[in-house]
Amino acid sequence: MLIKKNGITKDNSILSNPIEYLKGVGPLRADLLKKELNIFIFKDLLEHFPYRHIDKTEIKKIRQITPDMEYIQVVGKIISCEMLGEKRGKRLVAELRDETGSLELTWFQGISWIQKNIQVGQSYIVFGKLSFFMGNPQITHPEMDVLTMEKTEGRPFLEPIYPATEKLKARGLNGRQIGRLVYTLVGLLSEKDLPENIPDNIVAELQLLPRYNAYLNIHFPTGPAIHEKALERLKFEELFLAQVRLGLIRSNRHRFTKGITFETVGDLFNTFYKQYLPFELTGAQKRVLKEIRQDTARGIQMNRLLQGDVGSGKTIVALLSMLLAADNGYQSCMMAPTEILAQQHYTALSELLKDMPVQIAILTGSTPKAERRKLLAKTLSGEIHILTGTHALIEDTVQFKNLGLAVVDEQHRFGVAQRAKLWEKNHVPPHVLVMTATPIPRTLAMTAYGDLDYSIMDELPPGRQPITTVHRYENARPQVMDFIKAEIAKGRQVYIIFPLIEESEKVNYENLMKGYENVKAYFPEPAYWISMVHGKMNAEQKEANMQRFVQRDTQIMVSTTVIEVGVNVPNASVMVIESAEKFGLSQLHQLRGRVGRGAEKSYCILLTGTKLTADARERLKMMCATNDGFVIAEKDLELRGPGDIEGTRQSGMLNFKLASIVQDKHLVDLARKHAEILLSDDPDLSFPVNLKLKAYLQHQKGQTSWSKIS
Repeated sequence: MLIKKNGITKDNSILSNPIEYLKGVGPLRADLLKKELNIFIFKDLLEHFPYRHIDKTEIKKIRQITPDMEYIQVVGKIISCEMLGEKRGKRLVAELRDETGSLELTWFQGISWIQKNIQVGQSYIVFGKLSFFMGNPQITHPEMDVLTMEKTEGRPFLEPIYPATEKLKARGLNGRQIGRLVYTLVGLLSEKDLPENIPDNIVAELQLLPRYNAYLNIHFPTGPAIHEKALERLKFEELFLAQVRLGLIRSNRHRFTKGITFETVGDLFNTFYKQYLPFELTGAQKRVLKEIRQDTARGIQMNRLLQGDVGSGKTIVALLSMLLAADNGYQSCMMAPTEILAQQHYTALSELLKDMPVQIAILTGSTPKAERRKLLAKTLSGEIHILTGTHALIEDTVQFKNLGLAVVDEQHRFGVAQRAKLWEKNHVPPHVLVMTATPIPRTLAMTAYGDLDYSIMDELPPGRQPITTVHRYENARPQVMDFIKAEIAKGRQVYIIFPLIEESEKVNYENLMKGYENVKAYFPEPAYWISMVHGKMNAEQKEANMQRFVQRDTQIMVSTTVIEVGVNVPNASVMVIESAEKFGLSQLHQLRGRVGRGAEKSYCILLTGTKLTADARERLKMMCATNDGFVIAEKDLELRGPGDIEGTRQSGMLNFKLASIVQDKHLVDLARKHAEILLSDDPDLSFPVNLKLKAYLQHQKGQTSWSKIS
């Protein structure tokens, strides 16, 4: 029940009671539950779900017992009970028999009390964990109830086992004892404490359990089938509510966020497209440009995520979008996470625009003061049409005359607050195009980025040859080095990448230097020249070494993963990744994307030791099987879960208690579909059937971490 006091809505439900008020908890246990499990109120305990259930609904005959059973329940008569052993080896042993065979019951603790209370000749229901001794089944420390007529049909529910910590167990709060507290709590609740929050028509159409019943049966189901129904209902609820929240943000942005209007496609766009475009656009590039054109012409702020695989041509799409802005009298900026990538964008864009009347500049942390002053003045006056750079672009001193489009490359490298600062560079927020070369699985994009419009570029420009990827063990190193020599003899260049072994610059530096010396032994000067780039270098040194490789003064680049993103050397045809088993799939794919950027055949060689985990073998096998970043991203999600994207997203939208976007794809699709239909019909949630949902979301808003993020 929600009550209003002094204009503030408060929750008067029993579920908001402090956990210490629950019978069986008290102040000491409450402190433990708060510290160990973040259980502060009754609701937190209700949402502390069991990780498994023990089936006490079925009674087995003793002859049906097999070694693959973990817990069993039997009914039989105690025919003997005696104390065996001495001192520490002392134990109580009883024989339980039914009409099909006998079973040994053993106790090592509390044996005097048990011996007094157990009755030979009495029939019992016995439950416990099964083990075998000398080939015979036995149960140690079983649970026992005297058999009565009403108990012969089994127990009333599957017994839940809850997550607990060692500290809790030491204080008498193990998984079963937490279950007793939950049982006490559930006994206090009624349907009014867990009102429905999904519209009745959706509940009916999907045949979902009512919310109260779902909570009852997620904890204390009467059988496996009803437990599955409860699980499905609560998973769908999590996913559906997340999709509705994201959909509301997106819908409200579309309806209420005023944006700059790019009314025309003018001379700059058309001239570049007809005369200077270096290659025919792919179908995917044309489709995305059309989406951007529609977004920017509507008078609402565009907030679009552009995901494209390595080499899919995102930069050309960004450039054409920035020319569209210039045609309409607006400036653009393009922000990259590193100086190397910002410089590369500046160089590439300058080359493409060299014959166009478009002023482009670059601003980074290393821009000299005098140059910076001139650049800031030109930006403020509107003389500069496109400003590329690093996070230096979001400094307060950088002011635009009329910023209309902000492009953010590798957006996951920037924090939410950093990206939001770009919005403040104009009194009407500029259009935002965020780009990533890390393909995001569709399921994940639907869940994590549902508040953005997103575009996928899944085609490579014509003429690109697929990269051949092979896995080689350490003992094949001489042959790998001979292959590199053959490629260099053809005039090609080579990357050799070493992993970041630990979070220690010293260790990584030593590891890289050792690798560098090994490479030099195979490729001695002056026959070969080698560049090296690593995190300990200052920006100037790093840039100088990179440029030597770009300009072909060196044939080999030895590096850590600092070159993972954004280095464009079309002449490089071989990527060797040392200790490839230490990399995740996405990172391997990113690194591989540094080659295959020219017309020549390219190769990626994954070098590893011979001792590999099953996961590592799976990753390497996938890399050799496909160049498709979206297929790889799906596999990476399956192997590693959504952790990386959670950090990327910075919104908490993926912190589901029950649902998994990997295992529950069908529910993600279902939740998304129903949320979209609901919001397209009723964007304000004002229809009577949606009022319960609206009230629930308003109540939760202050308690849930979800926000508008570009």
